[in-house]
Amino acid sequence: MDYYYSLVSPPCQSAILVAKKLGITLNLKKTNVHDPVERDALTKLNPQHTIPTLVDNGHVVWESYAIVTYLVDAYGKDDTLYPKDPKVRSVVNQRLFFDIGTLYKQLIEIIHLVFKKEQPSDEQMEKLKKAVDLLEHFVTERAYAAADHLTVADICLLGTVTALNWLKYDLAPFPHVRAWIERVTAEIPDYADFRKDAEQAIKEYIANRK
Repeated sequence: MDYYYSLVSPPCQSAILVAKKLGITLNLKKTNVHDPVERDALTKLNPQHTIPTLVDNGHVVWESYAIVTYLVDAYGKDDTLYPKDPKVRSVVNQRLFFDIGTLYKQLIEIIHLVFKKEQPSDEQMEKLKKAVDLLEHFVTERAYAAADHLTVADICLLGTVTALNWLKYDLAPFPHVRAWIERVTAEIPDYADFRKDAEQAIKEYIANRK
């Protein structure tokens, strides 16, 4: 399976972590979508030329949530990570939509401003706080974000939450989120090494933008 990605991107990280959990080895193809040659090559597979993009025996999937749910449906030994029970799956899906439409949306808007050396507004920071407050509520109700066990919702949200480090965001007021991070990362094989590689990639990315 070829996987076109950038380790800097939280959505790209999600499928790598799901693959680790499933015991799948991805053929990692680091891709810079801002490079015209690499972008043109990717466009032949994915007309949106976005990452992550997965190619599995000629079957092309892009968008991170589409990829992670495909991997579980196609290669999971069971449906634990993406339960088939409609009620449980609806909560998993809601948390995924909450991530992309609320938490990650607020975070990435602020990160883009910081990269442009612009100051986020108080309103933007308050929206981000409210989003983290919601996650705190979710993981107070139960040990994991969507069920009583690890699901793809936890893994995708993990990438977003760890990206808060880019802003040096203080998670001290969110004890349940901090405990949830420890629970989730403890269940992902070789997570410490993965995080180290991701942090190094992010450090280099930020340095190159200065």
